[in-house]
Amino acid sequence: MASSLTKDSTGTAGTERTFLGQPRGLANLFMTEMWERYSFYGMRALLVLYLAAGVKDGGLGFDTATAVAIYSVYNAMVYLLALPGGWFGDRVWGARKTVAVSGTIIMVGHFLLAVPATASFFIGLAFIAAGSGLLKANISTMVGHLYPDKNDPRRDGGFTVFYMGINLGAFLAPLTIGLVGQKVNWHLGFAMAGVGMALGLVFYFMGFRHLAPESNMVPAPLSPAERTAVIRKAAIWAVVAAVAYAVVGMTGSLSIDWVLWPLTILGLALPAWYLVRVKRDPELSQVERSRMSAYVWFFVAAAVFWGIYDQTGSTLSLFADKNTDLSIFGWEFPASYFQSLNPLYVMALAPVFAWLWVALSRRGKEPSTLAKFSNGLVLVGLSFFVMMLAQAAAAGGVKVTPLWLAAVYLLQTVGELTLSPVGLSLTTKLAPEKYASQMMGVWFLAVTAGDSVIALLQLMGAPTDTEWWFASQGALAVLAGVAIYMFRKKVQPHMGGVH
Repeated sequence: MASSLTKDSTGTAGTERTFLGQPRGLANLFMTEMWERYSFYGMRALLVLYLAAGVKDGGLGFDTATAVAIYSVYNAMVYLLALPGGWFGDRVWGARKTVAVSGTIIMVGHFLLAVPATASFFIGLAFIAAGSGLLKANISTMVGHLYPDKNDPRRDGGFTVFYMGINLGAFLAPLTIGLVGQKVNWHLGFAMAGVGMALGLVFYFMGFRHLAPESNMVPAPLSPAERTAVIRKAAIWAVVAAVAYAVVGMTGSLSIDWVLWPLTILGLALPAWYLVRVKRDPELSQVERSRMSAYVWFFVAAAVFWGIYDQTGSTLSLFADKNTDLSIFGWEFPASYFQSLNPLYVMALAPVFAWLWVALSRRGKEPSTLAKFSNGLVLVGLSFFVMMLAQAAAAGGVKVTPLWLAAVYLLQTVGELTLSPVGLSLTTKLAPEKYASQMMGVWFLAVTAGDSVIALLQLMGAPTDTEWWFASQGALAVLAGVAIYMFRKKVQPHMGGVH
């Protein structure tokens, strides 16, 4: 990760310090995101297991369906709140300040989880969701700011390097936080996540001078009248929610479902509403509107993908804990260790994909973005067909080999590398100028929509421990991938010169 000297665009010796051939600021954003993801994925590796663990084992004792629903709704809210997070970056603080504030909120949230009390646990989850939403859209936007030319050939590679930072943190987290949380104490594991976020903030503040000046600007600042109106509306909605829940509480019928159902419905309705709102904005140019029409295809494809992929921390984690042989050569490892497989695969394969896209581009043979998305959907669908077979093999309480999950994660990782970093880069290319940071929030709303569908199925009582659960979703993903590929020539002309 050492920096190196490079030459400027004129061919003369330059003094610009680079990071793996990329702008120097990418190194600090890499480290910040790595430690933030360490805290996020470390906590997430424990979350559904802690929720489902019995009270005598130090957990909260929820049934499987409720634990998966809570996990899915929490994950959906993390990405849902990326939308107002992007709005804060565009209209209130600018991307750089928003990331600084959000990292602090995340750190506080993890330390609240470390307190052995149910109330502080759920308050901590709310803090982490809010902070992660503020951070995610803006730190990805700052990566985009490092490449003023939207067709800079380094751009996709830069996002792939950034993505490797995410996965380095995600790889280390279950091996350390997961081990301590499951084998020593749940709350000590959560505290380790807070320390990780603190380290991320240190690297972030150290790298301010290497970030693009654009990251410190507020693209469309609120007027005093707009600021007053926003505060008034927020206060009104807060009062309405408080009164509604107070009334329900006085009737004695308040339960976790009163939180899960509204948030699930919000996670499905808001993405659709916001896409329509942006596309119909009269201030957008004709080219920007056309690009938004194309973007809808990518959004739907990503929602299907993430709805399946994000079950690695819920249904697959519970399968690992209950149905998988967790011993190798007599050594028993925690179920959370499986959460390190995906980032391990990414770190091994991401450089290969970064090189592959550049090499194919030079030869004029790089697949279109639509073709990459199609491949991602087919692969994630195939992974759930493998899970269908694993679930069948585990019938009757049989403990199956860990190789089943290893194969599932490998298929999902290859699919992820054809879809996720490319989708991040594409969003910065297709985003209307007015919605630069907010469109990163819209990209993350695809995760919200996918996770909300899974939460909805759980709230309606769909069983997750059957072959049908995995087969039906696998078939949906494969069909969606085929459809995307078949209609690629109709979508490409709407992308306004972006490729």
